[in-house]
This record gives sequence, structure tokens and C-alpha cells, in this order.
Amino acid sequence: MAKRDYYEVLEVTRETEIEIIKKSYRRLAIKYHPDKNPGDKTAEEKFKELSEAYEILSDPEKRGAYDQYGHAAFDPRSRARSSGGGGFHDPFDIFREVFGGTAGGSIFENMFGGQQADPSQPQRGDDLRYDLEITLEEAALGCEKEISVTKLDACETCKGSGAEAGSKLKTCATCGGRGQVLTSRGIFSIAQTCPHCKGAGRILEKPCKTCHGDGKHQRSSKIRLKIPAGVEAGSRLRSQGNGEAGFRGGPSGDLYVVLFVKPHEIFKRDGDDLICEVPVSFVQAALGAEIEVPTLEGRATIKIPGGTQPATTFRVKGKGVKNLHGYGHGDLHVRVQVEVPAHLNSDQKAKLQEFSALCDGKEGPITQGFFQKAKKFFR
Repeated sequence: MAKRDYYEVLEVTRETEIEIIKKSYRRLAIKYHPDKNPGDKTAEEKFKELSEAYEILSDPEKRGAYDQYGHAAFDPRSRARSSGGGGFHDPFDIFREVFGGTAGGSIFENMFGGQQADPSQPQRGDDLRYDLEITLEEAALGCEKEISVTKLDACETCKGSGAEAGSKLKTCATCGGRGQVLTSRGIFSIAQTCPHCKGAGRILEKPCKTCHGDGKHQRSSKIRLKIPAGVEAGSRLRSQGNGEAGFRGGPSGDLYVVLFVKPHEIFKRDGDDLICEVPVSFVQAALGAEIEVPTLEGRATIKIPGGTQPATTFRVKGKGVKNLHGYGHGDLHVRVQVEVPAHLNSDQKAKLQEFSALCDGKEGPITQGFFQKAKKFFR
């Protein structure tokens, strides 16, 4: 039967770059791999065909010869035979190349019998994450919180060993202690992790009746956390040893608590500083006044000078957030909002008209500056 065009086999064109060819080969090799298609002769043949095509098109010299002479470039009976010749490409080479695998370390070697940690030995438990929402006051001043975490803890009956008292480990009868079993799939013999001992080569003689040999069981735990003053949204606190229990007596993992800070109804945070907008009356802004402003720890008094303009900001030193690393406190920035009265009675209107007349049409510096810049638009 005539061979298919190698570009067609790899589902690419003659202009396709080598990186795209590699990606296409990986995708198709996984699709037609004998391990995924046991007993399927058609898939096995396609897998061989893919390997042959990639052997040629992944080599610049062989690809050049193929582009010029086609399959005849690698036919020993042909005068146009290339000095390179054709050969069978190891389909796992590209995976070793892509995933950086070395002897005993590639993704396929791990899947099909590479070296693995002994599952029967003590192993550290998994780390856990817990998202905790706190208020701005709690973040700025610090606090203590109690949280409830449902996790796998060490079995109290077997103390995490997974075995009944006095029980020992024995050799796995399924794999004979090797931790792996061989499976024949067409032309391949593949070493797989033993499903009985999970690769340990040994099993418990008498598993714990409480945890069935796992050495841990799920339960809810109360954990107290100390949140330091000055933490910000996204801060991560580590609670050592409060993750999931280890395996076969291994140490527990850690619990990582990620903090989220609720929006505040008055304050906005900017690093260690706080920003607060405070309304003042037209009269207070014009004549000046002393006003009280809120802080996270009570109230403070600031002086508003006469003639204060809207959006003027005043700084209250040291009334911000305590620095997490001990570098003092931030400041509170108070931005005033001048409130214009919306509903005036007749007496109030008369007084304002009288005030307007006393001004005699004099403009303030802000008004003068604006119209100086904008006069060309009024021509």
C-alpha cells in the first residue's frame, strides 16, 4: 500500500514551522497511543505511521530531502536516496524534550514505571487554604479570630499509622514486593503502579478498623489565629501544622489563611494612610471653624481656616494604620466637601442676596484664573 504524505499524516502543511509540527505530533501520538487503544490494530498502525513521519520532518536535512524527492528519498532502491535514511522514531523522545525529562524523570517515565517515592514511608500532609474576611478596623489594629476548618486529621485509634496495634507490614502478593505490575499492550510492555499496594510493595497486615488503613479521618477543628496590626487585603498567614495530617506518621501540612478586607463605609486605605471625606457647611468653609473628624480609634479635632475651598485635604498625623513591620503609623487625610444648602427660606435668600451685593461683583482668584484661561472660548 502506498505511503501517505508525511505532512498529511501529521495534519500540517509544508510551510508549517517545526514547533507547530511538534505540537501536532504530541496531540496525535497521545490520541493513538496503544495504551489508550488496547487491542486496536488501526490505532497501532497510525501510531507507527506518526513516528515515522515525525522522524523525517523533525530533522531539517531529512525534511529537505523529503520535500525534494518525497518518499523516494529514503527508499534504498532509489538513486535519489538521501544519505540520512529513514528510521523509527522513539515516540517518547519528544515528551522528554518538551517536559524536560531525564532518566527516571520525564512525565512518561513517571507514568509508566519511573522511580517514585515509597508510599509506605512517612509522608507530609497536604497544605490547606482558608479565605477569611475581616473588617478594616481588624486589619489596621490587629485582632484574634477563631475559625473552623474541616480537614483530614490523624486517626486517634492508630495514631496515624493506619495499622491495628501490633500489626506489621507484609509483602504485597499482587506485585511480589516490586510495587509495579507489567501489562502487555500490543507491541508494548508497560510497567504500572501496583493497584493493590499503590506502589509500596508492602501492605498492612491488619488495617486500622477506624480509618481502614488511611491513618487519618475527616473532622472539624477550631483554630485560633492572631492577626497582626497593619495587614492588607491579600496577606497570607501561615498556621504551622494545621493542614492535613501526614501519612504513616508523617508531619501535618500547614494551613494558609488568605485575608480579605471588607469595604469600609467611611475610610479608604492607601498603604498605611487612611482617606476620609467630611462635609462642612458653606459658612464653616467661608469663615473657618474647628470640626471633629472620625478616626479608627475615636475622634480628632481639626481646624478649618476661613476661605477653605472644596476638596481641600488636611492631614492628621499618626492617625492612619500601624505599619506591619513596625515603622510607626500612617496618617489620616481628611478631604472636606463643602455642602451648598439646597432649600433656602425667604430670609436666607435675602441675606445671601445682600451678601452678593456687598461683594460688588468681585471675583475670587479661582474664578479669575479660570476665565483668564477660557476667555478665547467666549469670543
